Amino acid sequence: MKKFLISSFSAMLLLQGAFAQQQKMVADKIVAKVGEKIILKSDIESALVDMQQQALEGQPLPANATCQAIEQIIAQKILVLQAERDSLPISEADVDGRIESQIRWAEQRYGSREKMTEVTGYTIYQLRERFRDAIRESMLAKAMRDKIVNSVKVTPTEVKNHFEKVPKDSLPFYESELEIGQLVVLPKASYEMDKYAIDRLNDFKSKVEKKEGEFSTYASLYSEDPAVKENGGTYVLNRNDKSWDPAFMQASFRLKEGDISSPVKSQYGYHLIKMIKRAGDNVTVQHILIKPNVLTADISNAINKLDTIRANIISGKMSFGEAVTKYSDEPMSKFNGGMLQNPNTGSTYITVDQLNDPSTKDIVMLLDSLKPGGVTKPLIFEDEQGRKAVRLVYLKTRTEPHRENLKDDYSRIQQRTMQEKQVSALNKWLQDKIPTFYVHVEPEYRQCENISKWTASNTVASK
Repeated sequence: MKKFLISSFSAMLLLQGAFAQQQKMVADKIVAKVGEKIILKSDIESALVDMQQQALEGQPLPANATCQAIEQIIAQKILVLQAERDSLPISEADVDGRIESQIRWAEQRYGSREKMTEVTGYTIYQLRERFRDAIRESMLAKAMRDKIVNSVKVTPTEVKNHFEKVPKDSLPFYESELEIGQLVVLPKASYEMDKYAIDRLNDFKSKVEKKEGEFSTYASLYSEDPAVKENGGTYVLNRNDKSWDPAFMQASFRLKEGDISSPVKSQYGYHLIKMIKRAGDNVTVQHILIKPNVLTADISNAINKLDTIRANIISGKMSFGEAVTKYSDEPMSKFNGGMLQNPNTGSTYITVDQLNDPSTKDIVMLLDSLKPGGVTKPLIFEDEQGRKAVRLVYLKTRTEPHRENLKDDYSRIQQRTMQEKQVSALNKWLQDKIPTFYVHVEPEYRQCENISKWTASNTVASK
């Protein structure tokens, strides 16, 4: 049902940290106060759990982790308070949309809604309420941070100077990296198969309206949505959440409570949608999904289509990017040009070991025979939704293992330079802004470098 998976690492840490925090049996106490906002000892412990998780993923745990944790929390509170002063536009609808996205990410992480409830100890409804304030604050803090750092720019000279400050023996070493694109075509079901799916849904609708059966019963028995076993086909949608199929969203929000739609076509198949409840920008719906059967002849038609596209790319009649824009059925291709994304950096450079998703594993087998600029023949595969699909795979570049240098890694160095300059701008903003807020920190944390500066400036400002 999703266009794409939730991939925000900060969202993952927010949920993971909150889960860990709720499960700890600690004697909680207030360790700091910023304005009217309090910071608890459990908040720091939760942040430390986040850092430990990052350490497992390759980022070393800093020696002063506790100081970093409380400093980051205080900084976030200041950003939130200033965002509230500036009335930055974060609506409850925005918060609701983020909550739903992160809960769906958590459901995938734990495998099912039941497993998530078992591990966390909270129902979906409890999670929504427990995380609401934390998510609202994280969104306000991000909006304020963006306002501060968005004007920061770096020049080529700054990038060069930043690179030259790093000792040559400390420059990172990069393994071979690849830029890989794919042009995906979903075989179209025949008219007869489409009609069969529509007729089945219309039959369900007729029986429900005649009270010959319950909508929920048909959803449980016949829906081809993989999540139906966990949620009975029921979802809470937020009007501002862009991760759902647009046709499904539009049809859902057109319904009144108790209404059942006519069959609705989306990228996943045909849906029968029942409106359960409306509440502002949120609606609760239940649906039945029927996927039209794709026959061998339909797959052959897709292969023939891609054969023609490949011939045009090889002959130079169009570039791979132009072909993706014109022909790809992959929803995200219009944003990424069909290029696979590095899950850690968001860049188009990936390593072989990152091709570990079930839908990309078979690409690894092609790489030895594929040269940069090459395009494979059409390949049948199963996408993330379990659908039969056909694709062309394009190898744009392949780097050799090398030590970082300006020629091959300018964009990385530029990004690192930008990040450091943004951190500097944010630290200066905090140093200037903190004296305008009340900040109290318990003695056990006052030895932390930034806290000692902040509390000193705060004391001076209050005299």
